[in-house]
Amino acid sequence: MITSKLPNVGTTIFTTMSQLAAETGALNLSQGFPDFNGPQALLDAVGKHVASGHNQYAPMTGLPILRQQVTAKIARSYGATVNPDSEVTITPGATAAIFCAIQAVIRSGDEVIVFDPCYDSYEPSVELAGGRCVHVQLSLDGFALDFEKIQAALSPRTRMIILNSPHNPTGALISRAELDLLAALIRDRDIYLVSDEVYEHLVFDGVPHVSVLAHEELYQRAFVVSSFGKTYHVTGWKTGYVVAPPALTAELRKVHQYVNFCGVTPLQFALADFMAEHPEHVDELPAFYQAKRDLFCDLLAPSRFSFTRVTGTYFQLVDYSQIRPDLDDVAMSLWMTREHGVATIPVSVFYQNPPQGQRLVRLCFAKREETLQQAAEKLCVI
Repeated sequence: MITSKLPNVGTTIFTTMSQLAAETGALNLSQGFPDFNGPQALLDAVGKHVASGHNQYAPMTGLPILRQQVTAKIARSYGATVNPDSEVTITPGATAAIFCAIQAVIRSGDEVIVFDPCYDSYEPSVELAGGRCVHVQLSLDGFALDFEKIQAALSPRTRMIILNSPHNPTGALISRAELDLLAALIRDRDIYLVSDEVYEHLVFDGVPHVSVLAHEELYQRAFVVSSFGKTYHVTGWKTGYVVAPPALTAELRKVHQYVNFCGVTPLQFALADFMAEHPEHVDELPAFYQAKRDLFCDLLAPSRFSFTRVTGTYFQLVDYSQIRPDLDDVAMSLWMTREHGVATIPVSVFYQNPPQGQRLVRLCFAKREETLQQAAEKLCVI
């Protein structure tokens, strides 16, 4: 009989809800992917590079031209200078980058602080490294970091803290002042950071994304992860990258080369071309998604759901306590999918211990206008 290394892990809620949406014909606002294509020039570039023979292994660290484009984007976006050869690694998706970063530094008995609600891949990656997650809840009012709770959670075994901003599932942002407080808190401790910034360019209302890349002190102990899939509307390409100081990058690459070795070659060529030719894409992204957020929220205004417009990501939380307070959020998500034709994600799955009485579900608005209109019509009659 096999003894599972992940006994508490089953099929993810994202798979479950997407399958249920397909079975019932519901609109899928659960899993976080667009129902529209990426830029045509980017798609055309893939075919060009496939046809021209760029179909063999890329370098383990990623194509040099793509790593150079990443550093150029970082310089433009954050005023930070990183070395494309010693600090940037292209990976097959951000999840793989996070996994490799955790495996690179976490050993048996180490503790990793994560913030609930937190993305579901963090804890299994820590457990597979022999570590243990210490869950610290974000504030219920605004989902901000609670530094008293963080300080209480620190121990001699704490080896890593995982940040996520813009935050999935809540859309909350971490401020520069909060990063400064965190730096002061861990300054004299041997603690690393993973900063999950895959939604870095999906920030709204003129508020800038505050990246760990631009925080000189914290960056020296950080793995900063991002996603081409999120930024360029091609989540199925599963292509991301991680930026870290040279010593940390060297350790990450030792793991990366035995997990995937390298990312998909023609996709890397295509991304490098598009980034060089269209650097304005990332500048236009906030307005692009803010328009979708505002349309969706305007359409939901007549409904019985209550919500505060999200400040980042392409997810909107809505409170259904005025509709079916008798249902927990898992039951509510199943009921909405089966009875009203809209698939959502219950927020409780992102917690170790969900707050009692919380009645929140997550809706993805990375959709075409007609999809959002159809979904809102269904949600407004609940």
